[in-house]
Amino acid sequence: MILMAIHWPLICWCKRMRHPLEKVARIVLASALLVGGAAFSTAQEAGVKADNTKANKEDRDKKAVTADQQKENKSDREITRQIRKAIVADKSLSTYAHNVKVIAQHGTVTLKGPVRSEEEKTAVEQKAAEVAGASNVKNEITVTAAADRGKRPSKAN
Repeated sequence: MILMAIHWPLICWCKRMRHPLEKVARIVLASALLVGGAAFSTAQEAGVKADNTKANKEDRDKKAVTADQQKENKSDREITRQIRKAIVADKSLSTYAHNVKVIAQHGTVTLKGPVRSEEEKTAVEQKAAEVAGASNVKNEITVTAAADRGKRPSKAN
């Protein structure tokens, strides 16, 4: 009992001391995260800025087919689903090709977006033609080289 009485104030003192140290540790950690986040943000701004303003000018045309014009009828949704499934299943295609916009309107399919080569452009068009029929596919895909990242792709028809 006497031993516990002697150690009790020491134990309380240690517990009280831990609490202020935890606060300091939390403040240091939060500061490190803020400084690291700011440095990461600055590093991103130093690179090529993502600006699709020029690329989206074509979509501003009232006659341009855009993804929000995709029809919600069952047949158009099914056509789009089958084409998208065929494109994504082909692992030889780049991520760019996998992300080509597929827009179906009354059975007519419009393909839009950049790909890395003419071969990818042809492959995506063939997959769409297998599902919708060659006469029902409008190919607006652009070809861009890997070195042209950040630049506007040129149309290659």
